[in-house]
Amino acid sequence: MSRRIRRSSLVWLLLASLLAVVGAACSGSHDSALPDCPDDALTCPPASGSSAAPSGSPASSAPAATPTSPAASPSPSGPPSASGTSGSPAAKAACSSPSACGFPDARTTGPRIALTPHKTGYKAIRTNGLTIRGWDITGSLDIYANDVTIIDTKITSDSWWGINLRPGYHGLRVLHSTITAVPGKGPDNGGVDYAVSNMGGSSVEVGWCDVSVFGDALSMGQGDIHDNYVHDIEPFINQGGEWQHTNAVISGGGNTGHLVIRHNTLLNPTSLKQGASGSIGLFADTGVVRNVTVDHNWIAGGAYALYGGDTGATGIKVTNNVFSTQYHPAAGGYGVVAHWNHGGAGNVWRDNRMSDGRPIAPEPAS
Repeated sequence: MSRRIRRSSLVWLLLASLLAVVGAACSGSHDSALPDCPDDALTCPPASGSSAAPSGSPASSAPAATPTSPAASPSPSGPPSASGTSGSPAAKAACSSPSACGFPDARTTGPRIALTPHKTGYKAIRTNGLTIRGWDITGSLDIYANDVTIIDTKITSDSWWGINLRPGYHGLRVLHSTITAVPGKGPDNGGVDYAVSNMGGSSVEVGWCDVSVFGDALSMGQGDIHDNYVHDIEPFINQGGEWQHTNAVISGGGNTGHLVIRHNTLLNPTSLKQGASGSIGLFADTGVVRNVTVDHNWIAGGAYALYGGDTGATGIKVTNNVFSTQYHPAAGGYGVVAHWNHGGAGNVWRDNRMSDGRPIAPEPAS
């Protein structure tokens, strides 16, 4: 009897110690996820002794669960059911909708706190390490600074962009925010072009954001685009008198870094007659397309759902994606993928399927 009591006591002691260690670790990661900033502050100055924005990985920025969101934010690595192997049942399962299969939607993206309205109009940001948090902004942000973080914020723009990073600057992070625009009020003959634009040569992170209306929603050659919901792209006739080509994600080539597009819902409902281009458009407009990862996304719409980089493209990895039939039987109006460079060094097409479960592969180049 006494031996049983001592063993039970030892078990409880070990369990209590383990819980204490886990609790301390979780507490530390939560405290470092967000800047030390009052909830009602428009901007948070850089932390003393450092001009850098929070340095955690995208996953470390995920909030605790809210009543309207799942128990845990989706991780950038994709839904738990997707194993990434072609032989697994999950890789061939049908998906009825993005949310039903663990992809982002309105419940898992956008701000997690109450916002305060503020009409900034056009606003240039010139303070390194600045954090903008908790505001409902009517206007647009033009970033001439390093290590700027925009988090738990809504931007409604009537300009060319919602957020733009200028050449020569780096470290922009846009997290848990809504970026939208007013149809018919933009400068391009009533249209608006870019929700987040990266004009420079550094990486931009965009995560857990709800993005809509803009014609080319997320525009960058290098960056980390993860856990976003891009939807309701608004077609418009540009100043040249033509339908503006629309893409949920667009890259013009010539990039020097890596572009990662992982675990997003990317919807381009634009009709073929109104300028639909792609849900993901990798175009060699300004140079060769290289080093792009497209992994664990729900992709629907466009003329082709994916433009794959064209001749000369290298290091393009397209894996574990679901191409949806919600707008077109073949995901895009003309098909799943165009301009895929089969012979490009490091190009990989693996474990991609239609939303009804059918495996798909690019057609040979003509």
